[in-house]
Amino acid sequence: MKPSHFDRGLTLLTTASLLATFPLAAAADNDGPVEIINNPTVSAQHYLPDFSYAGYNNGVGDIPTLKGRVIDVTKHGVIADDDIDDSKAMLKAFEAAHKTRGPVIVKLPKGKIIITEVLKISRSNIVVRGAGSGAKGTEIHFPRPLQMIDKSDKLDELREYLQKYDKRQREVNKNVDELFSEYSWSGGLIWIQKEGTRAASYLEEKDPEITVITEAVKGKAGSRTVRVDNAGSLKIGDVVELQWLNRKGETGALLTEMYGETNVKIGSHHWTFPERPLIRQKTKIVSVSSNDVTLSDPLLHEISQDIPAQFAKWDHLTDVGIEDLQITFPDSPYFGHHLERGYNAIYLTSVYDGWLRDIKVHNGDSGVLSYNSANVTIKNMETTGNRGAHYSVHAGNVHNVLIENLIVNNSPVHSLSVNTQSTKCVFKNAVVNKGAVLDQHAGANHQNLFDNITLNVDAMRGDKGAYYPVWNGSGAGYWQPGHGRYNTTWNLKVNVRSGADRDETVRLEGLAEGPDARIVGVSGNRTFNVEYFPSPYMERINGSMEDIPSLYDYQLAKRLTVTP
Repeated sequence: MKPSHFDRGLTLLTTASLLATFPLAAAADNDGPVEIINNPTVSAQHYLPDFSYAGYNNGVGDIPTLKGRVIDVTKHGVIADDDIDDSKAMLKAFEAAHKTRGPVIVKLPKGKIIITEVLKISRSNIVVRGAGSGAKGTEIHFPRPLQMIDKSDKLDELREYLQKYDKRQREVNKNVDELFSEYSWSGGLIWIQKEGTRAASYLEEKDPEITVITEAVKGKAGSRTVRVDNAGSLKIGDVVELQWLNRKGETGALLTEMYGETNVKIGSHHWTFPERPLIRQKTKIVSVSSNDVTLSDPLLHEISQDIPAQFAKWDHLTDVGIEDLQITFPDSPYFGHHLERGYNAIYLTSVYDGWLRDIKVHNGDSGVLSYNSANVTIKNMETTGNRGAHYSVHAGNVHNVLIENLIVNNSPVHSLSVNTQSTKCVFKNAVVNKGAVLDQHAGANHQNLFDNITLNVDAMRGDKGAYYPVWNGSGAGYWQPGHGRYNTTWNLKVNVRSGADRDETVRLEGLAEGPDARIVGVSGNRTFNVEYFPSPYMERINGSMEDIPSLYDYQLAKRLTVTP
């Protein structure tokens, strides 16, 4: 890699120095077709991933309405609206569901159900279904946080990690110097996890041995065909994890593949753990012909002698869903960033082909925390509340997750977050009314998409006038930069509610992000300049995107009309 001149975690750059480094993108000529799609020369120079494989069944078809045996929780003693704790009865119903063969639906009644235990899902082919997320639907109320009721050992590795490395929240002006909470980004009152799996890697000495199925020897980024060393152990329908490891250190070809020829500093975690996969693509085997294997979605990266990869066993659940309910927490104090007590609604891990839909979360520290999963659709969700929060919906260590029609009406630090090692994740049709930010949270996340997003913001003021930090990620210095190549923002609509005069130009900032970003279509009720570092590909700034409002929809329609 080239020598660094920038590290978001350690270096502070003034606006003046940034302006000297790269120009602002101002109003442009927006007539004619979108160049990055329609101009072959531009398309060849500025690669745009196909994001349309995100979501349940790689985006093809509707989420199923699961049919199977119904476990009615009222038959196990749950009584809604009686102001009595129903934990024991609910746990009995969940236990019965886990013992039932075949697909099963856990049916919840309308009304308020009080629960003070963690509701665990550890099997496939199960749906937790309420009577709706509205006022006359199902409300699961959790009056106590995970800090009080989580008795499992599943976060012990994280706890040990936080103590070993003294991970602390330090805010001198608030007299805060406290160890991070293990529930800041992990755990949930509804906890989905296959037994024996690990949501995320923390301590190297606890890394399990990888079960390698075969070595991958040749493949082209964007193609679905891979040449393997020996396909004898692969069969059609297998769901596996394709892994890229960086065993070549700071100068490894995989880092150039991820970040290009950039001057941005690459954090040490990209080479400190040579036997830990840096990139994980969970995918299904569609066909096998000799030693050529066809995958269900395109390769994230090239596979070659310089950039080797491997197919590994991956334990997971399938067809897991939660739908038609609201999850509420009390009006308790918010203790601050990284100090959360664990009012986390849903912890979704180790799922391939799953969904969350028509869900409302009120007063949560986090609405959804997702890890170690792929091909999940999160649809028609709203987070509300007057207290602070950490995440609305978090996509970390996941692949091909589609978050569609999310409304953010609470105040999270990170409202729309693509986090550590997330790839090909899509936030589509989101409306953020509070805490508006596109959080690219470092950790080798790359090839993610913010698609047709509306942000309602109150502009800030500085020496250079009105501005708003739209792309405002964070993350530790050892995982910088903010993202890898080809993170894309498409059709961003910004409504400035206050802080800038009607005729004033507002700067939209992303001062510490990552290389080779794509920003196509920025509009709203002001004239905007986009200030993004490192310099991205940009077009249609202050221009309408009515011709292609959603890149995901455009790419999906194009894919489905092409004969294989």
